[in-house]
Amino acid sequence: MNSIELRRALHRNPELSFEEHATQRLIMESLTSEGIACRAIAGTGVIATIEGRRGNLGRAVVLRADIDALPIEELNEVDYRSENRGVMHACGHDMHTAILYGVLRELNRERDFEGTLIAIFQPGEELNPGGAIKVLDENPFEGYDVAAVIGEHVDSRLEVGEIGICPGRFMASNDEIRLYISGRGGHAARRHEINDTVTAMADMVMRTTALNTPDGVVSIGRIVADGATNVIPDKVYAEGTMRTFSEELRERIYSHLRGNGKIIEDKYGVTVEVDINRGYPCVVNDMLLSYEAMIVATDEGITVRELQPMTTAEDFGHYTERYPSLFYRLGVGAAAGGSHTATFLPDERAIEVGERMMRRIALHILNK
Repeated sequence: MNSIELRRALHRNPELSFEEHATQRLIMESLTSEGIACRAIAGTGVIATIEGRRGNLGRAVVLRADIDALPIEELNEVDYRSENRGVMHACGHDMHTAILYGVLRELNRERDFEGTLIAIFQPGEELNPGGAIKVLDENPFEGYDVAAVIGEHVDSRLEVGEIGICPGRFMASNDEIRLYISGRGGHAARRHEINDTVTAMADMVMRTTALNTPDGVVSIGRIVADGATNVIPDKVYAEGTMRTFSEELRERIYSHLRGNGKIIEDKYGVTVEVDINRGYPCVVNDMLLSYEAMIVATDEGITVRELQPMTTAEDFGHYTERYPSLFYRLGVGAAAGGSHTATFLPDERAIEVGERMMRRIALHILNK
């Protein structure tokens, strides 16, 4: 099976986070048929290892691809469209998996490198707190000197033949915020007898969004106040997201959120609960790896675009916290449309570019 065949097989049968059982089987069968040693990791993921023919086998480069899909009904009219109703590879993880598989096929046939190549086909990137932390909890790199962890993500803002790299801080941390306000509801016309939970939540939301800065995003996307035109409910609920580019700012916003909760309690006589589901850390690219990758790409005839930090998030940040790491963007063409939509369709010509880039940067690091 070649890379495009694997990609289409995965696209035809997408699976949600931590439900990637058929995906895992297909990856392991494909790797095994190529003589590549592999095993399960993090439940529904796969780890593969290829040893080079020379050098210190304790020195390793880790290549990572995510394998899960999204709860979206596909609208593309292609012969490999999703057969799993309501589930689709709308974020390009099938492309990531195919690219990593292609790199392993080629490098396993040659093994003309120093050290050890480790590949992670990671489950659950789309579901907080992400599959990366489950991978790392198993200490799969114990005994290795990890020189780099490399990952990539398709991007329709870049054309085929282009990659995007952002040295240093690249992608934001990601936390889920849930706000609960409880009080004595009742008849909306008898305000002296109630605690106005709706107004209290409105005040809390305004204080929350006032915490936005260029380096930190706090947004509320859902509010539930199950009252009526003349009924103030006992409970109001809200939820949203928080993104930051530094752990210091992250902790500061946590503190402000809880402090605002106390202010609202005193002002309206209600009870406020602030629940923060801590998610992915920031993705911070190693500066040296970033610039080396730019040189490697240019030597390969791949156009490099230097990117600015973005407030989207990726659980690849868990790897960047522990190891020198690089996460870059791979162009799949504007015609692919927007990711996380029912019509996202990357240009498969990007697979060859992605394989070439990942293979060359891996060899560059291993053979230093």
